[in-house]
This record gives sequence, structure tokens and C-alpha cells, in this order.
Amino acid sequence: MLLVLDVGNTNTVLGVFAQEAKAKPPRNGGAADDSPRYERLVANWRVATIATQTVDEYGVLFRNLFAMASLEAKEIRGIIISSVVPPLDSTLRGVCERYFNTQPLFVEPGVKTGMPVLYDNPAEVGADRIVNAVAAFMKYGGPCIVVDFGTATTFDCVSARGEYQGGVICPGIGISADALFERTARLPRVDMRKPVSIIGTTTVGSLQSGLYYGYLGLVDGILELLLQELGEHTSVVATGGLASLIGTGSKYIKQVDDFLTLEGLRIIWERNAGSKPARESAPPKAQRASSPATEPPATKAWPGKPRSR
Repeated sequence: MLLVLDVGNTNTVLGVFAQEAKAKPPRNGGAADDSPRYERLVANWRVATIATQTVDEYGVLFRNLFAMASLEAKEIRGIIISSVVPPLDSTLRGVCERYFNTQPLFVEPGVKTGMPVLYDNPAEVGADRIVNAVAAFMKYGGPCIVVDFGTATTFDCVSARGEYQGGVICPGIGISADALFERTARLPRVDMRKPVSIIGTTTVGSLQSGLYYGYLGLVDGILELLLQELGEHTSVVATGGLASLIGTGSKYIKQVDDFLTLEGLRIIWERNAGSKPARESAPPKAQRASSPATEPPATKAWPGKPRSR
């Protein structure tokens, strides 16, 4: 089995993929490819990201989650981690080595993603944004936009040729709500949900209406501008903790994919399994075979330093 972890500022999402052997047609008269693939998500969990927890505290938590799902830690053959919380990286590495007896693969410089990055400085792009983009292009094609509702809400754009173009970052709805509650003396914290009516008849209802419809307006306003850039046939997919809440009310979001990041981690693991990680991302096969007239502009590796001149 394959264990994938997406470590965010607020939550950490874990997933376990089961291994399935599928024979592939032989190439050029060679033997069939019987290499196993991790294609079936058998368990997933969302837990709080706590930077102060120790290796043993995280280890006990993960092993208990496995026990509740009737899974054996010894069956884990690989682990891949996407993290935007650097202080936790060494802790998670220790958890993988001590409790799963496995060296984890971090999505970091040197890992093959299969996606060229057009960011001015590729090292600035969060690992989770690249993971989402890889999964979205594989599942929905391009051009596409991924809206990830996390601590921050990110909008990531992928071209028709599978290039990561960049995107938009704005405060998440939770951050917006916290700022409102902390700056006002009499407004209570409210449950984040879609209100019954846009016109609130109570303080709680008014707050829920403002948070929900105000944030929905922000999301659709940004998507409208992005779609003008990328074209009206662009696929828009939402993921993240609040994707179901906001995504289902959007005019432009057509897909809500709760497991998009986990799928992206699985895809990147398979692209790196059995080979030494490359120093830069390889362009998609179709792009490599294209004629010189249709080659994209020079791209930069992700997430590493720009090439020296």
C-alpha cells in the first residue's frame, strides 16, 4: 500500500492507496508491463496540523488511525509527503522511519512532477499547488483551474499543454471570519454554512449570509477574470476542506473533488518510483513529441532554483 500525506497549515490529510497489478500491452514486441499501480483509495483521514507534536505523538496517532480502519502499517511500501509547514518535515520523516520503516519521498526540488512551471521563481510555488495542478490536468485535461479552499484559498491555472502558469492567492474564509470575530466585541463566532436566506433576520444569520455570499462573490469574481484569460472551455475544479460548501454554490465550479490532492500525490509517486528523482520536471509526452513550431517557451524546473545562465 501507498501512504500519502498533504500537510497544510491547519489540517493534515492522509490517504492510503491499495496496490493493484495490471498488465499493460507490450511495447515494441517486449514483455507486458505487470508493474503494480496504486489506484484504489481505501482509507483517508483529516487531522489537525500541530507543529509541536513529537515523532511518537504523531506515530501513535497514525497507527491508531490504521487500526481503526483495519489496516496494517507493515503493508505500507511507500510514503509521499507534500508539506507547506517546514518545521514539521523532520518530525514526519522520523515518524515514517520509526513507525513505518520507510523513507518518505517529499515533494521538493529534484522530484519529477511531469509539469513545466512558468512561475518567475519556481521555488516559491507551494508543493500542494503543484500536486493539485498535476492531478487536475491528468483527470480533467487542460486548460483548467484548481480552486483549493484551505487556510488560504488558491487559484492555480494549467494551460492546454499541461504547463503550470501561476494563479491567485487570497485569505481563506476561515481567516476572514476569524479577523471579523477578533476585531468586533459583540459579534459571536458562527458555524460556517450556507444560510437559509440571504437577508439575515438574526445576528447569526446575518453573519452567515455575509461570510458565505461575500466569499462566494470573491471566488466567482476571480474565476470570471481567469476564464477571460484562459477561455470559456476551461475546466474548473474545487478541492479542500470547504470545497463542498462554496464550490456547490459557484457559477463556474463544475467539479468538486475532495481527493484531488491525494490523487496528485499518488501520480507523482508513480512518476518517481523506481528511478532517481530528476533535477527538473519533464514535459508531458505529447509535448516532447510536438513539432518545433508548437514547442512552448522555455520553462523552469519546479520547485528548484532557476537555471544558471
